[in-house]
Amino acid sequence: MSSNPEFLWYIPNAVKAGHRGDSATADHNSLETLTSHARALEEHGWKGALIGTGWGRPDTFTLATALAARTTTFEPLIAIRPGYWRPANFASAAASLDHLTGGRVRINIVSGKDNLAAYGDSEGDQAHRYGRTKEFMRLVRKLWTEENITYAGEHFGVRESTVVPRIQARGERRHPKFYFGGASEAAERVSATEADVQLFWGEPLDGVRERIERLKKLSRDLDRDLPPLQFGLRITTLVRDTTEVAWADAEAKVAEMANNSGAGWHDHHRAVAVGQQRLLDLHQRSEVLDDNLYTTPGKFGGGGAGTTWLVGSAADVARSLRKYRELGISHFVLSDTPYLSEIKRQGAQLLPLLRAA
Repeated sequence: MSSNPEFLWYIPNAVKAGHRGDSATADHNSLETLTSHARALEEHGWKGALIGTGWGRPDTFTLATALAARTTTFEPLIAIRPGYWRPANFASAAASLDHLTGGRVRINIVSGKDNLAAYGDSEGDQAHRYGRTKEFMRLVRKLWTEENITYAGEHFGVRESTVVPRIQARGERRHPKFYFGGASEAAERVSATEADVQLFWGEPLDGVRERIERLKKLSRDLDRDLPPLQFGLRITTLVRDTTEVAWADAEAKVAEMANNSGAGWHDHHRAVAVGQQRLLDLHQRSEVLDDNLYTTPGKFGGGGAGTTWLVGSAADVARSLRKYRELGISHFVLSDTPYLSEIKRQGAQLLPLLRAA
């Protein structure tokens, strides 16, 4: 079993209210509201939160900076896209924020399709997209850990570049971790060589086991020259006081999704990537896989981490998450709505069980 697991939450960073069943208030994305989420995470035992990205949403890095300034331990997992950022610009911005926060920055590299033309970007086929992502991660890491960098790649280049301030090494942490997702062959080759943490969506245990084994083999075959790849799980956890109440609430949520065609849930349906399609196909196997992995949300509009849910009491969900830990998962990004009340509920009920394992 992996040691020292880390537990993060999710901050939706959405313009429209009611994201995945969240409370639909006028001030849902105000600085005060989002700060209340970040502070609740600190108070209830969470390490930090993933902050979502995409054109048409508030800028992720700006929000992460604002929340970091209003908290003391909260660690933002900042989702960013190569192409939206140039490597040296991003390396400098992230190094500055890492310096100002005392090492609280984490980065989620997103390569899925977006409205690229809206922010002046363009890209070719899948090989081009992931080739660029690989180069971006390699160059940013060099800028964080080396000085006077000259690099001329296929997609990016710098000349005599030194990022200031320098990233400060903190124990084994030499720089902010790169989290990365993707289930295609091209994505997995990037992850096997460049990522620090491979994030999986909420697949059943057999699928996660297979992918971990494949990524470990790929890391060896591709001569990975970084510390061993770590693994994470991004999933919805619907926790209630009893198993019966949890399933009743889960079925009620899905019924509402069916009635409104998944409005507010399908923010990952812009283009269906390989990993997302794997999730959407799971309900064809069964409505419930493993012990309590609920696949029906994907049938009615759930996307990304909203496609499959772990449902049950805190003990039920903790038992399932421990099984993922036994496979080698050490980073967990959990969520449910309403986000703020579930930060508190799951912090009080679920996290103590996971830390006692």
